[in-house]
Amino acid sequence: MVRGLFARAEQDVVLATFEESVVYVTSDTIEPIILNHRWDRSAWYLANLFLLSVGAKPLGKKAVRIVEMSEETTCYVSPEYFAEDDPFADFIVHEAAHIFHNCKRRTIGLQETSRKEWLLDIEFGQRETFAYSYEAYARISASAKGPAERRALAVEYGSKRRISEERVDPAKVANIIAERRARGTAGRRSWRSARRPGSRARRCNSRAR
Repeated sequence: MVRGLFARAEQDVVLATFEESVVYVTSDTIEPIILNHRWDRSAWYLANLFLLSVGAKPLGKKAVRIVEMSEETTCYVSPEYFAEDDPFADFIVHEAAHIFHNCKRRTIGLQETSRKEWLLDIEFGQRETFAYSYEAYARISASAKGPAERRALAVEYGSKRRISEERVDPAKVANIIAERRARGTAGRRSWRSARRPGSRARRCNSRAR
């Protein structure tokens, strides 16, 4: 997705950011993650992510079962990620997609202008649509051996409802995937329906399982 959305001169910088963004929340990493975290609420989410992944009781009745969370340029991932058997699901890609609107260009050394402050300006209400669409397309691209198989997988994806997230219209995601299949591209034009210049980034995203 980076190759299709950023200028050639910026791609290596953005890719390096993604390569360093994933943090696995395990028994070895949970303590420093919690102790060094800046925000108490996010630390609470991450503590519950870990506790639920090992079968322990969460901290409070309002805890939501999540398997990953993105914050600024970091994607926190539970070991439960590896138990997912949905062929169109990839939690890491989903959360990495949120980095685009969580990270300012200057944070990773890219030139910033009055019209280009964030890596991508994505409308608040369309951010989950953007992430789910990228997640599905990434899985299709990784699984397909050629254009014909890619088209078949796109049709299979759109054949049934796959998203329970209330903030996302599954039909819209399926339509975006179908459009990309028709274009055969990961470029900017295919994502105009899920983007709007000038939006502000939100600090934290998480997805329940």
